[in-house]
Amino acid sequence: MNKLLCAAAAAMLLAACDKPAPSAPAASDAPASPGAPAEPASAPGATEAAPPAAETAPAAPAAVAAAPDPSADKATDESIDRLLGDHSRYRDAIDRFQKAVAAKDAAGVADLVAYPFEADIDGKKTKIKDAAGFVAQYGKIVTPPIADAIVRQEYAEMFVNAQGVMFGDGEAWMNGICKDRACKNFDVKVIRIQPADEKIEETSQ
Repeated sequence: MNKLLCAAAAAMLLAACDKPAPSAPAASDAPASPGAPAEPASAPGATEAAPPAAETAPAAPAAVAAAPDPSADKATDESIDRLLGDHSRYRDAIDRFQKAVAAKDAAGVADLVAYPFEADIDGKKTKIKDAAGFVAQYGKIVTPPIADAIVRQEYAEMFVNAQGVMFGDGEAWMNGICKDRACKNFDVKVIRIQPADEKIEETSQ
């Protein structure tokens, strides 16, 4: 009996050894885990570096206007004080004259003129006896080139001598008109307006 059982058991073992073992599934056949996203072949930007941020060039500093040189104005002030009289009265008249010419204010310019006034009109010397006559001929007396020379004249660069203060290359002159014998009281007036190629011959006293 025992011999029969041992023989049967040996036969079963031999039959089991003859069957092939089950093969493991290939990696590609394994099911993906539920909910796990498929990994892309390469992440965006993994092999290419991000472009560098554009550098902003610093803004150029704003141009700074040159400060006026007070010493230049002072030199003109001293010349007027020495040769003509109180420079503050001249400076005020010069400023009003330039502003009136720039604004084409014929009446304003006429108020600053000393009469009788000799003007160059159509190439002829013409006597102007009052402000009304000056205004009537304003466009022929203060021509565009003369007006430009008057307006553009810098106070610090004015030529000053005993005949007065000069605008441009001689297009206009201003001087003091005495109101008493000692000339302690005077008005600063326009004594000449002319083309640049002419020279002043005399001044009003």
